[in-house]
Amino acid sequence: FLRHARSRNYVSESEAYKLESVPLDFGDYHPLKPITVTESKTKKMSRKGSTSSTSSSSSSSMIDPLSSVLDGTDPLSLFAAAADPVSTTATMDSARKKRDKDESSAVGSDFEPWSSKRSEILARYTTTEKLSILKTLKSSNSFVGKATAPGSAVSEKVRTRLEELDDLEEGSQKELLNLTQQDYMNRIEELNQSLKDAWSSDQKVKALKIVIQCSKLLSDTTVIQFYPSKFVLITDILDTFGKLVYERILSMCMDNRASLPDNFSPESVNDTAKETCLNWFFKIASIRELIPRFYVEAAILKCNKFLSKMGISECLPRLTSMIRGIGDPLVAVYARAYLCRVGMEVAPQLKESLNKNFFDFLLTFKQIHGDTVQNQLVAQRVEIPLYLTLYSPAIDWILQCIAYRAPEVLLTEMMERCKKLGNNALLLNSVMSAFRAEFIAARSMDFIGMIKECDESGFPKHLLFRSLGLNLALADPPENDRLQILNEAWKVITKLKNPQDYINCAEVWVEYTCRHFTKREVNTVLADVIKHMTPDRAFEDAYPQLQSIIQKVITYIHDFSLLFSVEKFLPFLDMFQKECVRVEVCKCIMEAFIKHQQESTKDPVILNALLHICKTMHDSVNALTLEDEKRMLAALINGFIKMVSFGRDFEQQLSFYVEARSMFCNLEPVLVQLIHSVNQLAMETRKVMKGNHSRKTAAFVRACVAFCFITIPSLGGIFARLNLYLHSGQVALANQCLSQADAFFKAAVSLVPEVPKMINIDGKMRPSDSFLLEFLCNFFSTLLVVPDHPEQGVLFLVRGLLNVIQDYTWEDNSDDKIRIYTNVLHLLSAMTQETYIYHVDKVDTNDALYGGDSKFLAEINKLCETVIAQILDHLKTLGKDETLKRQSQLALYFFNTIVAHGDLRNNKLNQLSVNLWNLAQKHGFADTKTMVKTLEYIKSRSKQPEMSHFTDLALRLPLQSRT
Repeated sequence: FLRHARSRNYVSESEAYKLESVPLDFGDYHPLKPITVTESKTKKMSRKGSTSSTSSSSSSSMIDPLSSVLDGTDPLSLFAAAADPVSTTATMDSARKKRDKDESSAVGSDFEPWSSKRSEILARYTTTEKLSILKTLKSSNSFVGKATAPGSAVSEKVRTRLEELDDLEEGSQKELLNLTQQDYMNRIEELNQSLKDAWSSDQKVKALKIVIQCSKLLSDTTVIQFYPSKFVLITDILDTFGKLVYERILSMCMDNRASLPDNFSPESVNDTAKETCLNWFFKIASIRELIPRFYVEAAILKCNKFLSKMGISECLPRLTSMIRGIGDPLVAVYARAYLCRVGMEVAPQLKESLNKNFFDFLLTFKQIHGDTVQNQLVAQRVEIPLYLTLYSPAIDWILQCIAYRAPEVLLTEMMERCKKLGNNALLLNSVMSAFRAEFIAARSMDFIGMIKECDESGFPKHLLFRSLGLNLALADPPENDRLQILNEAWKVITKLKNPQDYINCAEVWVEYTCRHFTKREVNTVLADVIKHMTPDRAFEDAYPQLQSIIQKVITYIHDFSLLFSVEKFLPFLDMFQKECVRVEVCKCIMEAFIKHQQESTKDPVILNALLHICKTMHDSVNALTLEDEKRMLAALINGFIKMVSFGRDFEQQLSFYVEARSMFCNLEPVLVQLIHSVNQLAMETRKVMKGNHSRKTAAFVRACVAFCFITIPSLGGIFARLNLYLHSGQVALANQCLSQADAFFKAAVSLVPEVPKMINIDGKMRPSDSFLLEFLCNFFSTLLVVPDHPEQGVLFLVRGLLNVIQDYTWEDNSDDKIRIYTNVLHLLSAMTQETYIYHVDKVDTNDALYGGDSKFLAEINKLCETVIAQILDHLKTLGKDETLKRQSQLALYFFNTIVAHGDLRNNKLNQLSVNLWNLAQKHGFADTKTMVKTLEYIKSRSKQPEMSHFTDLALRLPLQSRT
């Protein structure tokens, strides 16, 4: 084969085959410009002749005349919809969804919905005490009455329903006692499901009974600290009931299968729907107790839209006045909160009623400190500060509803009213929670003055300062007041004795400090936190808050030289003594560094601090650490390593890499990165010296090479080692370190037999053959430019690699070994050329060393004969029926190799290629398209200079059909 290898002139071939550059004038054309498709419409003018007019118009402007006449409605579809109840239901559902979306959009996205507060309330207000709940004994079928005379049917039906309601109020229940909080919540959920089941089974009165029974629970304050959570759970049931009633009445308004418009008027509601709506209100009006009557009516407040335009605006003031009859101030304030909630959903524009609701609350605010409440707290052993926090969710919600898009004048008026009340800390806290942050920040000093005047015994001042701090994190106060605000707040915070109270406040004010002040103030705050949290290891109970502080500091300080010069920053990190928390904090810092550090650094302060942080992350790795966690830690450490640069001080850079290797030896991706970095350092040295190394730089490059040679064996991944040996060998070769390059390549050759049949790729076992094939092809391309060692035989590396490939145990159904041999022929063919296709600068390759010596070519020829014999023997073994397709593919692959690299003017080689062509087609497994294109290529080659023999070859290559 090689005696007849085609002589190649790579320069002329490159010129001949490169793509021709053609100047293009696009004009108005652009490949990303949308294409306008035009339709051509032909209209016959008359029956005589063939005259026609053709008009062209854009498809986007096409108008269907039938659709425009029918206004988009198809009469056949309407008939089908009338006959299909499923499609009717779907129409109602889509209309309902659209209506719900429009109604919710009446309040903007900047309004925080109740649903976002629900889970927080349930998590915060819990109890370990036993609870009780009523269980209905008697089940009734709401609309099944006794047989009566036709004349008295209506009156008897009404009487029956009223009696059923009376049954509920007159003892048809049983009290379930000693329930845990979870049992109580489960029971409430059962009642919610019972409500839905009763409604779906058309037992409307039973559904009403359940709602009344649940509403009564809101008058019970025997376990007072659980009341906010109870309110959340029971109002969920009320919301469900209100929605069911509204949708029921709405469905009765569907005339001619068309739904009501979104902004329908009462005049468009039919009499049946109105009568049903009135019936519901009359039923509710017959409830004797105030609290269930109020809640149930509030739940269906939206249904007033069916009766009159002014229905809701008339009901809201009346319901507001009803709340005055509730004696318990806690029960009353949550009733007001529910009314505000319903009011914001159905009529957010009626702010007057919401304002009246709040002013009513202010008038009764003194009840909180009355004897009745005090006696109740004594009986339940509840302290007044804890009791006052129970009001916060309700008052916060009321104020949020009032403050939403309210003018400054109204907010100022409310603030003044709060000032006039004694012991107003609770209200002040809610004002700061509900009002806009900009409003609070602009009046920060006023609020600080009000906080100072508050009575410490009722509502802790530190909670008020915390609320103020939360606002100042969102909006900036006047610049002249900023330092005074911090001083006033920190005076109170630093005096707190309880570590938990202290850290809850300090966490909020750290952000304010970072936003507006320098590192000196930040350092003072961090020092104070350390001082308060170190005694008795209080920091162990405050890791979330301490993590939050670190997060806020690195959010606002992006200059890491400035950050690590903050004296107390690293001592602050020492408080994280729980390993998992400490690692999370370190990850957080490293993520911030990688994100915000724009330029490489050699700052010793940054390097020492980040090495310590990376070492902390590395040392957390153990046998139980998940692979994903290892990958994440390695990625962060690698990000740091890439950002370290000592400029032209290459020796210092190498010293850093050596230190990093000793610190991060358990994370393989980090070692891989270090090897790549050191190789890059060697190449940068070569670039600086322009390939002409001095004695000093040559020694330095050899030190880099030695670093890689020592580090690679410590890696676990077999292909990571193989590829790094190859890569490092290429770097050594480029730097004229020939003996070191040989050592790398020998190591790679000796490692090939250790490649397992299956390897783990992302947690899945995959065959390794394809990866090994890829590596060997890369290796062959490098071996072309590796000069022979004077003390070794000719092509000793190629021979060694071929022996390894021969001895390697390949899969029985794999042809990769033969594909590798075919690629070896490409290499050997390139080695016979007078001048190789590529070279390494300042390294003499074999074309220069041997100069086309006949002994050298003879050695290559022996190798070639051995390889070809192996290929042909393998093709013979594939003659069985089940392997004929593989035989066809390999024969064509070998054929293409001969066409590309052989001199086909030789008769034997020409005949071998024809035999391979016929073998590829012999059993009908060849791809016809591939064969046709291959033949076309051969014919096109025959037209080139000195390639006329390809014409004869093309004539000898028949195309056989599959048949």
